[in-house]
Amino acid sequence: MDSEVMDWDDAYKEQGAFDGPPPWNIGEPQPELAALIRDGKVSGDALDAGCGHAELSLTLAADGLTVVGIDLSPTAIAVATEAARERGLSNVTYVCADITSLTGYDERFATIIDSTLFHSLPIDRRDAYLESIHRAAAPGGRLYVLVFAKGAFPPGAEHTPNQVDEDELRAAVSKHFVIDDIRPAKIHAHMPEIPGVPKPVDVDEKGRVKMPAFLLSAHKAN
Repeated sequence: MDSEVMDWDDAYKEQGAFDGPPPWNIGEPQPELAALIRDGKVSGDALDAGCGHAELSLTLAADGLTVVGIDLSPTAIAVATEAARERGLSNVTYVCADITSLTGYDERFATIIDSTLFHSLPIDRRDAYLESIHRAAAPGGRLYVLVFAKGAFPPGAEHTPNQVDEDELRAAVSKHFVIDDIRPAKIHAHMPEIPGVPKPVDVDEKGRVKMPAFLLSAHKAN
């Protein structure tokens, strides 16, 4: 699957669009998703869709869940696999695959989490992706999607993801899942110093930018 946003493997090799690690590698799960974990909203076998360096799935595995992480980048999968080995986590598996055509996990996952993958997909592959994860979801399985909202990036910015508005997100996901909630949220990211560009006002306690997003909660019909 080619991306209209960037070469993801180059980004994880730190050879692509960024000078250093990708801004979304924050060393922990996105705070919006960490709150779901704390609130007991994640249970059963879980799929980390577009896992990247996989701090989300590593955290879930450390909590005792059985987890599968899927990513298109061989570099990201190698880093995640090594991290699991170093942490002694045998209950998480990482697979390098195109998740828009994923097979072999039919009705497997009680929870599927999309931590900033949806907006990274080519728009014309969204439906195939949702069909793929719907097939992988167990009856009643939950889906959480954290995605950039339109306006998160200034006009003309390079390498921007395919941001969505609420109606666009609802229309895409409701073809496959029953939507329970869509609410405003934040995606936290490292922002490099750019000469002449002022630092954003909305930052967290670790100095990371907090960017407009949506958190969607849905489930697969029984």
